[in-house]
Amino acid sequence: MMNKTKEYQETLALIAYLFAYPTEDWWAKLPDCRQASEALDNRQNRQTMLDLLDYIEAMGQKAYEELYVRTFEFSSNTNLYLTMHDRTDFGKQAREMLDFKNMFLANGFDLQKELPDFLPALLELTANIPEGPASEVLAMAKPKLELLRQRFLEAKLAHTFLLDVILTEADELKGATA
Repeated sequence: MMNKTKEYQETLALIAYLFAYPTEDWWAKLPDCRQASEALDNRQNRQTMLDLLDYIEAMGQKAYEELYVRTFEFSSNTNLYLTMHDRTDFGKQAREMLDFKNMFLANGFDLQKELPDFLPALLELTANIPEGPASEVLAMAKPKLELLRQRFLEAKLAHTFLLDVILTEADELKGATA
């Protein structure tokens, strides 16, 4: 049985992995992801991860990679950059991007390859910091996550359930640190 801190960290790390680009290495490590998902204590989170893994594996590598690129890289509605979804004011977007960057720096991390509003990067950050700061990161991202969730729902994406888990974890961390 995992302790509560380990559980949220493992859950968010797994979701970050599932939202990462499906390279050859990603596919090779998918069985490890399944094993880690099976070890989660939270039954609902465990089942959500396993269901998505089943979906990905049933699709097959080529079809899933095409879906991933079409959905998360080429779509302005469902890409994984959180400041892109309500982009009507580029000054506001720049400030939000700076806020995300400062969140990484405040927690002792700097990004070399990703923009600071990239969902997998934010999830990796929250998986590697204590509950209090993790709660702050997720609280800051929550409105963006909720908007992205709505877009995923409209697009009928199976990944919507991962956003549900993130939002639930955010609420639980907020309650634990209140």
